[in-house]
Amino acid sequence: MSAEKLLDIQHVCMYFGGVHAVEDMSVSLGNDEILGIIGPNGSGKSTLINVLTGVYSPTSGKVIFDGKDITGFPPHKIAAMGIARTFQNLRVFSAMTVEDNVITGNHVNIQAGFIDSLLHTKKFKNDESRARREAEELLEFVGLDGMKKEIAGSMAYGQQKRLEIARALASKPKICLFDEPAAGMNSAEALEMMEVIKRVQKERGIGIILIEHNMEAMMTTANRIIVMDTGKKIAEGAPSDIQANPLVIKVYLGEED
Repeated sequence: MSAEKLLDIQHVCMYFGGVHAVEDMSVSLGNDEILGIIGPNGSGKSTLINVLTGVYSPTSGKVIFDGKDITGFPPHKIAAMGIARTFQNLRVFSAMTVEDNVITGNHVNIQAGFIDSLLHTKKFKNDESRARREAEELLEFVGLDGMKKEIAGSMAYGQQKRLEIARALASKPKICLFDEPAAGMNSAEALEMMEVIKRVQKERGIGIILIEHNMEAMMTTANRIIVMDTGKKIAEGAPSDIQANPLVIKVYLGEED
């Protein structure tokens, strides 16, 4: 059992008409672990993430975060409570600087209001100064130090992926959900990205849910893995147990003739 159960998913179902995208999903996450989610395309992984972040309100079941029932809460409220995410497809603000991209992730912590920003009050200036200091520290943390004034859209693909992690961390989350952070990377780049993610958990005490198709990266990063197929959880355990599970092998490789 984890030191502190931050997230408790209880019998969550997500139906779209007759399609059961997620079926009776129950799993928990602690603040001291990285939970991996794997499964074939269309197995319900990203749908589950969208339920957890408020994009979808589940058909049934509950999502308990930090002791509170957040089932059906809108995305902005869930983000403000401490759940951050990245996306499978890049969503950086291409025309903005790297630094300003990270600062946008800090908006949930900004205390200054509209009038403060309009008049550039001391409160606004203090908030802005703090946000820029924190952005610079986060960029160094993800390996982008010295690039704060670069235009985000001009950066290499892998650098933009790191930028998305820095922006997620700017909101000071308790949980981060990473959807395919190593997508499009070669093996070496993917493993470097996994080292960043392991540091996020270890050094910042953030619980992590990781969706990743790169099995080498997943097996060397996650503490525990659940396997989904056709919306259902078909296996859960340590990476070594998952690798040896006959049902998981069948789902990924198919049955022999």
